[in-house]
Amino acid sequence: MTPDPHPSPPEGTSGREEAGSEGAEPAPGSGKRRRSLHLTLPGCWGALILACLSFTPSLLPRGGVLQGLICGISAAIGYGFGVTAAYIWRAFADREARSASRTSWRVLIICAIVLFGLSFGFGQYWQHEIRRLMDVTDYNVLTTVACPFVAAVVFWLLLLAARGLRRLYRWLARLLRRWIGPRAARVVGWVVVAGLTWAVVSGVLLAGFVNATNEAFSVRDTETPEGVHQPTSTLRSGGPGSLVPWDSLGRQGRAFTGSGPSAADIGTFTHRPALEPVRAYAGLETTDDTESRAERAVADLQRAGGFQRANLLVTTTTGSGWVDPAAVDSFEYLGDGDAATVAMQYSYLPSWLSYLVDQSKAREAGRELFDAVYDVWSKLPADERPRLFVAGESLGSFGGETAFSGEYDLRNRTAGTLFAGPPNFNTLFREFSDHRDAGSPEIEPVYREGRTVRFTDDPTTGILPKGEPWNGTRVLYLMHPSDPIVWWSPQLALSEPDWIGEAPGGDVLDEMVWIPFVTFWQVTADLPFSTGVPDGHGHTYKAAYVDGWNAVMRPSGFTPQDLDRLREIIQPEH
Repeated sequence: MTPDPHPSPPEGTSGREEAGSEGAEPAPGSGKRRRSLHLTLPGCWGALILACLSFTPSLLPRGGVLQGLICGISAAIGYGFGVTAAYIWRAFADREARSASRTSWRVLIICAIVLFGLSFGFGQYWQHEIRRLMDVTDYNVLTTVACPFVAAVVFWLLLLAARGLRRLYRWLARLLRRWIGPRAARVVGWVVVAGLTWAVVSGVLLAGFVNATNEAFSVRDTETPEGVHQPTSTLRSGGPGSLVPWDSLGRQGRAFTGSGPSAADIGTFTHRPALEPVRAYAGLETTDDTESRAERAVADLQRAGGFQRANLLVTTTTGSGWVDPAAVDSFEYLGDGDAATVAMQYSYLPSWLSYLVDQSKAREAGRELFDAVYDVWSKLPADERPRLFVAGESLGSFGGETAFSGEYDLRNRTAGTLFAGPPNFNTLFREFSDHRDAGSPEIEPVYREGRTVRFTDDPTTGILPKGEPWNGTRVLYLMHPSDPIVWWSPQLALSEPDWIGEAPGGDVLDEMVWIPFVTFWQVTADLPFSTGVPDGHGHTYKAAYVDGWNAVMRPSGFTPQDLDRLREIIQPEH
């Protein structure tokens, strides 16, 4: 083999370092190698700053373990920033790395103790204030004490992983120098390592995790929730004469058709005669593909007389096929039972995971189901058609939107729409919000003077713009200022959104500020816990459906006192 024309310095030399090097290395010939736990002063300063900033408040209350996770991730990012900033400074100063003095380390340690202690204290105060705003009483002292230890473990794991990738890059670069120049070897090395890392994370780890989760939840889908029984009414899918077998509905489908208010329940509330509501559903096991599943659900809806009811609701499910009972129950109570609802399942995965990996399935399900319903509905005589409504919560709102091209399409093809907790990536939601009227805030935007589309976090307090006519079809978005599903976006990492810079909502602290990278991880950590807060906060929409549907459907004969009683039925106070 020919000698390497571009020999690389052995690892551990003190010569000029490559990009990404952290600091001074032991002298040549010393026999010492970089220790795995070696830290650099610039990196530690960066880690300290971002770790302290991670205690600033976000949308939801955080427990000690979750705060430790965010703190550890933020510290690792800050360490990388510090190392990178030091490397760039040395490049402009044209000098090599030097070991930090003992005095510099002492200053860092003293500052770390003081700053981290203050940040930890302020963080506990802010978390107390958030819990007070949301009436959250849970507080665990042990997890709070564990926070710094969790942060340290997460920080070291991420740092060791990054150093492992760096070693892989250096080894690959030395290998490539046998055939190409050093600069090309470094570039190719970084590209290969980055590509391999992405392939492992997205192609192996993520795909394997999703497949394993899908298998686990497919088994759970065969179960029936406690207290749910096969319907004896011909007006429900899975009941007598149904075109959809009970066993094919899935866990959430059986919960949907096997529950809900009866005609007697509705009559007791309204004090007038009521009908038994129609509920049609198709599960993943009903048919093999989305189009035929939608057709089967609509065929069962037609069999049960759903198109002869006064009000017809098309709702797109979330994740494993879940439909919020509060949404449908409110619709049926306010419709005197003269209502029909149709839905279908498109995934086995829980909502939060479907939110990440099943967006295309939600889009297809929402479009296919509405189109199948509209195909039958549009062929009916105009004076015999039911009022056609659309609804969806979270990922269900994303799927529900995909059947429509914009405001005019919603107005022309529906009698009303109610979407709750729309994800930030919803196409129409973003269109309406981004093009809101000048002067209206992002947390409660006004779109074209509210002529069709409106937004609110609490329908009981009025829906903006007050005093403006809201004739014809009404499209209403329910969205809480503290709902991370509504506000999470990858853009949070590098750009400040309007909703943070504006006056906060009623359940968000004034002290919440945007911090690059930190805010992104804070809101990301809020996502899995978005439904773990009381109704009216986060991603929990229950009682709001009563007033939301009252605004969209405009039923007659219901007083404010009736709505109060219905809220208690939909979301009883404990």
